Amino acid sequence: MSSHLPVLPQEVLSLLEPKAGELFLDATFGGGGHTRLFLESGVDVVAIDRDPEAEVRASLYKEEWGDRFEFFRLNFDQIDQLPQERFDGIFLDIGVSSFQLDEAERGFSFRSDAPADMRMDPDSGIPASQWLEEASEQELIEAVRNYGEEREWRRVVRAIIAARGSGKLGRTASLAELVASAKTARARRESRIHPATKTFQGIRIALNDELGALERLLPKAFEKLNPGGRLAVISFHSLEDRIVKRYFRQLCGQPVDARDHTPQQLREKVADALTNRPVRATAEEIEKNPRSRSARLRAIQKLEVIS
Repeated sequence: MSSHLPVLPQEVLSLLEPKAGELFLDATFGGGGHTRLFLESGVDVVAIDRDPEAEVRASLYKEEWGDRFEFFRLNFDQIDQLPQERFDGIFLDIGVSSFQLDEAERGFSFRSDAPADMRMDPDSGIPASQWLEEASEQELIEAVRNYGEEREWRRVVRAIIAARGSGKLGRTASLAELVASAKTARARRESRIHPATKTFQGIRIALNDELGALERLLPKAFEKLNPGGRLAVISFHSLEDRIVKRYFRQLCGQPVDARDHTPQQLREKVADALTNRPVRATAEEIEKNPRSRSARLRAIQKLEVIS
């Protein structure tokens, strides 16, 4: 069975150190690439994903690996609902999966024209097209400016509001054209990426509450670790990585950032950092798998004894 290439595969295995007989949680099953690595290393795996198409792919893994693999259709911030109480390793690959990007009808990408949906779970919530018609101006600003990190967010937000009721927000191609035309000629000329890329990212993050889910997930994931267990997270942009970095530093009893040194800003140390800086893909991996270019991997290990 084929699957998309897992990002930073050897680095993940090196940090999580899977051993036969252990139980791992892949909280972002996606295409199953990392799950396969774990199973082949000898550990048993529980995997979750909220995407119904991931559930279909997981059924094939169940046929192949039998009792060594189990899947639950849950969002990753719902891991406290799992029947398994503890894991020896927990892994997260945050963000949209290659499968979701490659399936035009999911509406994550403007490479092909499709309904602007962008839901990671198409069975819940509302599509991006409806959200764009109904969201408040402040919600649009948060999505485009804060989550998309779009410098010309004012122009983009005004264009979205002005286009309501016109049908231009309903499909990926027309939405991308609207965003691109809202930006200045200089911004379009100087951008190394499509002018709508950051806005699409921001809309997707807001629609799926990705950052909120990540903030809710991390404490639950740490609680689910056995003493000595390891937690590894791959993020793909600075907003996600900042959340992971701050939480990991707190667990390791370190200042949240370089300016924080007062005792009340430090927590009791309950984990050891396995990465002082995020691990990045090598040039060789990036050549084989361009998606790995922006990947950042961080990991910690829960202390054997927490005083």
